[in-house]
Amino acid sequence: MKIYTKKGDKGETSLLGGSKVNKDNIRLEAYGTVDELNAFIGHIHDQEISENHKAILLKIQNQLFNLGSILSFDGKKSQINLPEITKKNIQMLEAEIDRIEEILSPLKDFILPSGHTIASLCHIARTVCRRAERRVVELQSKEKISPNCLEYLNRLSDYLFVLARGILKEKKCSEITWIKF
Repeated sequence: MKIYTKKGDKGETSLLGGSKVNKDNIRLEAYGTVDELNAFIGHIHDQEISENHKAILLKIQNQLFNLGSILSFDGKKSQINLPEITKKNIQMLEAEIDRIEEILSPLKDFILPSGHTIASLCHIARTVCRRAERRVVELQSKEKISPNCLEYLNRLSDYLFVLARGILKEKKCSEITWIKF
């Protein structure tokens, strides 16, 4: 199978289900941003972090592929069997957030997205996750999207924030607080 098809050379692509749309379509913006997020999470996964973090990030990457397929579906072919984002997926993120927060001191100040390369990567992924969330909100205003999709992204950005803080602690690095000038 060739990687290039030349079908998108004129600025159109096909959604899952067969509809043709322009490449600036909000549905593409949504699942494209989820794909970008997945790439950043893969980059975090490939760093020197604990095996537990790696296992969780791998689960997240698979869920983001599921989310991308949900967002790319035009709803036209009922025989397409899509994966789901479930409450259990969201609860897994919440459990990880709770587990990491047990080792962290309470947050008293705003912190800068820095302190260690891996923590900074988590913050980059978090901001891309927030953008994906905004794109899904925009899509949701036009199309029916499961509320679990949005909830998952919202919780994922929280997880990435807490993961950044946890990695700073594991790497014995200090959080850098925001200083108002």
